[in-house]
Amino acid sequence: MTRDPDDILNWRRVDRRVTLSGQPTAEQFRRIRDLGVTQVINLAPHDSPDALAGEPDTVAGLGMGYTYIPVNFDAPTDADFNRFCTAMAEHARSVVHVHCIYNARVSAFMLRYALSGLGGDIGPARALMDSIWRPGGVWAEFLGDTANCELANRYAGHDY
Repeated sequence: MTRDPDDILNWRRVDRRVTLSGQPTAEQFRRIRDLGVTQVINLAPHDSPDALAGEPDTVAGLGMGYTYIPVNFDAPTDADFNRFCTAMAEHARSVVHVHCIYNARVSAFMLRYALSGLGGDIGPARALMDSIWRPGGVWAEFLGDTANCELANRYAGHDY
């Protein structure tokens, strides 16, 4: 069995079926596929400065499905979250890798997914997100975390 990569930014394994990360390279996508991943969900806009050019073609060329949900980092919406929930439901029997640029968007979406009762446990989802960042502002609002809406985003060991 292929081991989880240790060189992909903010790589996290949720369970045997779901992995998360920041932006993989083309070579890292190959290794993600070798883990058994059959579906990639990308929450980062293709025009993000650190996005992989031609990502949909790269992923398709490796035989994986691709779902694109471009979430504006400065304005995540309920519609974005609903599209994410739909994608997760559509691929409930697949091995899925979800990524954005730093795994900030993704980890927040995974926490909200757990908070909504749609998938995952809240404690581990919160711990996973906290290991990457602690959202403030619009992201705290997105998560229903009113206590942190007036704070700036805080990152765990990195200033992205």
